[in-house]
Amino acid sequence: MDTSARKTLSVLVDNEAGVLSQIVRLFSGKGYNIDSLSLGETHDAAITRITIEVVVTDEQIELIANQLRKQICVHSVKVLDESHSIRRELVLIKVLAQTSEARNQIIQIANIFRASTIDVSISSITLAIIGDETKVEAFQNLLMEFGILELVRTGMVALERGRYTIDEQTKEKGEFDYGKNVLREGL
Repeated sequence: MDTSARKTLSVLVDNEAGVLSQIVRLFSGKGYNIDSLSLGETHDAAITRITIEVVVTDEQIELIANQLRKQICVHSVKVLDESHSIRRELVLIKVLAQTSEARNQIIQIANIFRASTIDVSISSITLAIIGDETKVEAFQNLLMEFGILELVRTGMVALERGRYTIDEQTKEKGEFDYGKNVLREGL
């Protein structure tokens, strides 16, 4: 019985060239397909937060997390608990709107979903929506009858709720400098 489910990883890494490539190679090398990937600088310009979503079993996500923790460029890895995290995605959708009636209907749908109108032309409207996949998919399905000209998704970003944060102390600080530990401990 396959118990695969969507899992979200939050990873803090060095903000340096080649780090993303190294992380992605780890997934592809193990045969895992990344469903969503987003990254950006944190409040510390030297650190990038990567949010990765992948469909795997509980055992597989633990193996992936442990492999990530072994990377020198990785500061912290956390598998986010769905009940303690906020997941959102930004989606831009350009919709065909050649009549004023169509534009009005699209704007009404956008208002219901709390989407923003970003651009309006004689023949199209571009909208932005932020939400989880169920909200975005419902919005997209309603707009399909008008004709979607273009669509772009940022990929999911996630942050833990309330007091929960990514634990930056999960990586052993001295695990790659054995000689220094030996000297410090006097062995």
